[in-house]
Amino acid sequence: MTLVLDSATALSWFFRDKQTEGTRALLETVAKKGAVVPQHWRLEVGNGLQSAVRLKMIEGWYRDACLADLSCLPIAPDLATFDAAFGESLRLAARFSVSLYAASYLELSLRRALPLAAMDRELREAAGTLGIALVEI
Repeated sequence: MTLVLDSATALSWFFRDKQTEGTRALLETVAKKGAVVPQHWRLEVGNGLQSAVRLKMIEGWYRDACLADLSCLPIAPDLATFDAAFGESLRLAARFSVSLYAASYLELSLRRALPLAAMDRELREAAGTLGIALVEI
């Protein structure tokens, strides 16, 4: 695995208005070299796509196609995410005033010494403060 991939970045692959050259290049990198994600990542991605269906931004068939495409990528869940939830992840969430979900990406990047692929400004700033390498997207 080459990097930690956050859910919003993965979701950007399926919405043209959220894509950048960097996110498209990242998709190629993940397809070739893989990524690691917190255990709850599939729930976040699925929720993002289901919310888009509910808001009539996309159709159900498109949501299903997106999920099928993601399932083909070498994206591995980190099985220690929940073990760190009430410890290091919670401390990071409090320190940087981010959600526990967001902090789990920071914790995972730190623990695995992997760069973080995230679009969220607050998450990127926290990663920079912690010395986590950021993927340019």
